[in-house]
Amino acid sequence: MGWWGKVLGGAFGFALGGPLGAAFGAAMGHRFDKGLAQNHYPGGHRASNQERTQTAFFIATFSVMGHIAKADGRVTKDEIALAQAVMREMALDTIQSKVARELFNQGKQPGFELDSIIDQFRHECSRRRVLIQMFIEIQLHAAYADGDLHPREREILEDLASRLGFSKQHLHQLEMLVQAQRARQHSTTGTNSIPLEKAYGILGIDPTTSDADVKKAYRRMMSQHHPDKLVAKGLPEEMMKIATAQAQEIRAAYDVIKGVRNMR
Repeated sequence: MGWWGKVLGGAFGFALGGPLGAAFGAAMGHRFDKGLAQNHYPGGHRASNQERTQTAFFIATFSVMGHIAKADGRVTKDEIALAQAVMREMALDTIQSKVARELFNQGKQPGFELDSIIDQFRHECSRRRVLIQMFIEIQLHAAYADGDLHPREREILEDLASRLGFSKQHLHQLEMLVQAQRARQHSTTGTNSIPLEKAYGILGIDPTTSDADVKKAYRRMMSQHHPDKLVAKGLPEEMMKIATAQAQEIRAAYDVIKGVRNMR
């Protein structure tokens, strides 16, 4: 049984305590408050670190997404559509979608405790840098949902990335990846070519980088975005499709650079 199945089955201890657990309990309609005080499944089995991480990722993803959507003072139809698109890509069932929407709505509220949520998320996902990176990429998608990055959204993203251990330079690299993916999604043919400059940005390198280092950068990025590896690190399996799409953009960027350089 997956992490979500155990939630529905009554094993609510791994839904965490603290601000993440409180957010989850509220999203579930306070039906499982007693379970949040436990840390085991029926029969005495303790929750695994993997399941705690998957739960933390789910809670933080949708609540922070709502907070970023409201950062410029209003939530647009595009931002709501983006959240719904993420839910569809995750193939969430009716109950999961309802909980995700409730978490999104919590993030929009004036009293949302972003810092506390991020601090606990970082703690629960410690040593899982590739997973945290995927979280940041999803939040970038949310910020770009209406086609523009508001200064307040950028401020939140830069602070969020910093708290999670990512530099502005690394955030910019992830931003290039998200922009390329969005351009392809909005292309009428679905085959929108990545500009060379952006292709270099996606791999975190520049035109002076040697061919050997281009290959190393590509392999590193692919390793960080390999869906199976991300799931092993704690990415909910429902988000596998998102990870696969990111890997496709990295491969496309590498192909652009290879073509210009006549690399094999």
